[in-house]
Amino acid sequence: MTIAIDKNIYLRPVELLQQLIRFDTTNPPGNERECMTYIHHLLCEAGIETHVLSKDPHRPNVVARIKGKKETCPLLLYGHVDVVGAGSEKWTYPPFEGRIADGYVWGRGALDMKGAVSMMLSAFIRAKVENIHLPGDVVLCLLSDEEELGEYGAQFLVESHPELFKGIRYAVGEFGGFSLHVGGKTFYPIEVAQKQKCGFKAVVHGPSGHGSSIVKGGATVKLARFLECLDKHLLPVHITPPVEKMFKAMARELPFPSGWIMKKLLDPRWTDFILKLLGEKGKAFIPMFRNTANPTIIRGGEKNNVIPGEIEVHLDVRLLPGFKPADVEKELRSIVRDDVELRFLFYNEERGGEPDLAMFETLSEVLREMDPTGIPVPFLLTGCSDARFFSRLGIQTYGFMPMKLPSDLNFNRLIHSVDERIPVDTLAFGTEALFKVLQRPTFL
Repeated sequence: MTIAIDKNIYLRPVELLQQLIRFDTTNPPGNERECMTYIHHLLCEAGIETHVLSKDPHRPNVVARIKGKKETCPLLLYGHVDVVGAGSEKWTYPPFEGRIADGYVWGRGALDMKGAVSMMLSAFIRAKVENIHLPGDVVLCLLSDEEELGEYGAQFLVESHPELFKGIRYAVGEFGGFSLHVGGKTFYPIEVAQKQKCGFKAVVHGPSGHGSSIVKGGATVKLARFLECLDKHLLPVHITPPVEKMFKAMARELPFPSGWIMKKLLDPRWTDFILKLLGEKGKAFIPMFRNTANPTIIRGGEKNNVIPGEIEVHLDVRLLPGFKPADVEKELRSIVRDDVELRFLFYNEERGGEPDLAMFETLSEVLREMDPTGIPVPFLLTGCSDARFFSRLGIQTYGFMPMKLPSDLNFNRLIHSVDERIPVDTLAFGTEALFKVLQRPTFL
């Protein structure tokens, strides 16, 4: 696809997002090159120092820098342009059209995370064009391959070009800074930590045979029991420091009984009862309190007339901060039968220990300026992002994609789902918030 470059489109983040959505960057395979070429030309038109770096020419990354006054360490803004597939479900509007309707921009990536990329680009280019006197350098890093393993994106840059990030201590990336309505109050969770990605494979064995024979207690039956076990049993509750900070902060701001309920969430004896009491909102909180293991890929059998003797299930495991693969393996073993073999696959550890909250107040101050009724709180992201790679360089990521959302919008359900969309108004809100952040020291 070829799209003419409008060098002033950065002033219109809604239109910029529409353009980005129209590049089909579904990963796999990714093919982010055309989208990145468009972004590269847009930055060059603004006179910004820009580099295009790639492990694969079809999967490039763009790194740009604006010089500041060196009064503070550089700030990193980063995001990804690849998206997950649009799926087979019917969308209200085509997923790669970027349609504006009913006050929303519709399309795959509107929330995750081309919407935030359009905000970052708009604020970043504006800072250059308006010759804003920045307190320190600002580095914008737009990445490929976040939705898969990151090997062509953040992992490649961190391992092959670490010099680009020298001196950076703090970064702004996905996912946080969105409005969350609880008990009549508006909270803005700012991500300060995230769960770690890990993979296991569960393997079940049984007698094989001809499809016309009778086989009892085979691999398929063991598979069914295993999946039922995962469905019925949650892993144990754990209260981690980021979650404790979040719910204590919310409890302080909420009146009785809402404040009492938030506080009781932090008592493992009450956690599950309170989560059920909270209904739909409680479902979003569940993964913050426990490690999770979800079956994602099932493989077994070769022919319709052969009963399989082995079936494997891949598990997407998300570890709470401070936990290791051996911990979740022990927890899984406590709920599954001995006839299930658990095999470790991989572990993407996020390094850095306790979160560095030095920049938290700066981001909170910006949100309070944008929405005086808003209450910023720290937040544990239950997924993981490219932060796990930048942490290897000692960089603390804050999930900060500022979005003032309608109280009836469950945006968690729209991410990676059909009819993904973002309110038009929130793009201006987020762009202005990020523009303010660029003008502040990286910490007070």
